[in-house]
Amino acid sequence: MLRYSILLALSLLCTRHGANAQELFVYSEPASNMPAGSMGLRLTNWMMDEVNSARTNYHFIPEVMWGVSKDLMIHAEGFVSNRNTGLAWEGAALYGKYRFLSRDNVYRHFRMAAFGRVASNNADIHQETIQVNGHNSGYQAGIVATQLLHKTALSITGFYEQAYDNRKGNDFPKEQPNAAYNYILSAGKLMLPKKYTSYNQTNLNLMAEVIGQWLPATGQHSVDIAPSVQFIIHSQMRLDIGYRQELYSNMWRTAPNGLLLRFEYLLFNAVPQLGHLTHSLTHSLTHSLTHSLTHSLSHSLTLSLSLSLSLSLSLSH
Repeated sequence: MLRYSILLALSLLCTRHGANAQELFVYSEPASNMPAGSMGLRLTNWMMDEVNSARTNYHFIPEVMWGVSKDLMIHAEGFVSNRNTGLAWEGAALYGKYRFLSRDNVYRHFRMAAFGRVASNNADIHQETIQVNGHNSGYQAGIVATQLLHKTALSITGFYEQAYDNRKGNDFPKEQPNAAYNYILSAGKLMLPKKYTSYNQTNLNLMAEVIGQWLPATGQHSVDIAPSVQFIIHSQMRLDIGYRQELYSNMWRTAPNGLLLRFEYLLFNAVPQLGHLTHSLTHSLTHSLTHSLTHSLSHSLTLSLSLSLSLSLSLSH
């Protein structure tokens, strides 16, 4: 059953690949980074259907993003949900990604990046699947490789995830595996505009992603398919609409299927690039140090000359 589910997911992915999105995926991050010196605000809404219930699990994840340099970006994330009574703040995380390989050509490039996330959460632990981004305290670390071929992008992500006890007495169940290996296969294509005439044109991207998790301690596995549509407006606003559907799972998941809505806004050149900032600080420190040393040496030389002159006059008398 698992083999056929994976084959079905890959078939859907390849079918979409003939007509899918650019290099900004919905359920994963590409190897490319946001522009250096830019700041961004991302608001992600998850509306997931709870199993054996009419209830909808709502999770809200606000993020502040910073393009530290062309190779490094950092996200600060918050977690809000209606898991218990009403909406409640459940935790926060810090995400970072470093691009270590970039081979660029006309209309195509290949890039690789390493990434990690550290999270703290106080929600109750209610499922076997591990998800540091919103559900579990812990960390994740992995590698992503992305190939852009004109208007088509392909990406593969692999990462390790380790969960710990959540805060407020919500300990991780000792009978459950607390480590997982994850993979995401992503494909997308720019559909509109057919021809660029201005950066103000709205881009329409279509994509599909296969998302899987394996718990090595028990051999449990899950596979999901997640088609999505994406709009890029004026090159700095982004709207994502996606739906995640479970294809196969032999682990307990309370709400595997549901809708994702995300809004993102990017401010270019919002903060100095790290290199420019370092250069400016170094220049300022060097200038201040040089000025201080020059002033001190000048003062010392003047004092020495004054003392020597006074001594000479005293001796002459």
